[in-house]
Amino acid sequence: MKGLVWIVGAGPGDPDLITVKGLRLLSEAHLVVYAGSLINRELLHRCPEGCEVLDSSKMTLAEQVRVMADRALKGLNVVRLHTGDPSLYGAIGEQIRELKALGVECRIVPGVSSLQGAAAALGIEYTVPGGTQTLVCTRLPGRTPVPSKEDLRVYASTGATLALFLSSDMGDEISRLCMEGGLPGDTPAAWVYRATWPDQRVGTAKLRELGQRMKAEHVNRQALIIVGRCVEESGTSLLYDPRFSHMYRKAHDEGPEGGMG
Repeated sequence: MKGLVWIVGAGPGDPDLITVKGLRLLSEAHLVVYAGSLINRELLHRCPEGCEVLDSSKMTLAEQVRVMADRALKGLNVVRLHTGDPSLYGAIGEQIRELKALGVECRIVPGVSSLQGAAAALGIEYTVPGGTQTLVCTRLPGRTPVPSKEDLRVYASTGATLALFLSSDMGDEISRLCMEGGLPGDTPAAWVYRATWPDQRVGTAKLRELGQRMKAEHVNRQALIIVGRCVEESGTSLLYDPRFSHMYRKAHDEGPEGGMG
């Protein structure tokens, strides 16, 4: 299709975690613009011979948009390869607006986020049966501000599982705000550095010790931080309880008409 750019989620690091559709689009691409050191370069080996491959970390937004629009409007296959899933801190909105203004359509292919990669590395589920059923994805303000209503203390007060992106160097601040929000200092916390990459590292700590432990491990970038009981707890889901029925299975103690026997 003429005038089309595919925005593809590459996954968190392991090249096998890209979707089948994303891999197919890479194999058919004439131009791939990829997110610098955040993308596993093994994925670029899936590009066909002669494919133009550009590192976006060395380009301004205007340069990226210009080259993608130029190739797309010529009818070439264009892939913008993002780390993780483009919908989470992917900064894709501005790209889409600029490309749309030039007559170029964008379509998004979802990817596995570091959110899922970190849970796999820790061997946890964020929503614990019998416990919290809510996951909050947020960040602390840095060069990019965070709306004042999204103060971490507010989220901490709910007791929900907290996943903090782009805040690896602010462990002490995370601890302080979460405890000011009402979480006990012994609340379990964890970090996953470069989830699913070969050099992945995982660590756990009590909330009050989070910053200190991360500094001791020299973790100050490319890590996802998890705060919540899910780091240590697991529960028993009702889904597989023999007394729990759904459209595919009757409860074991139901009578022949579906009522209680």
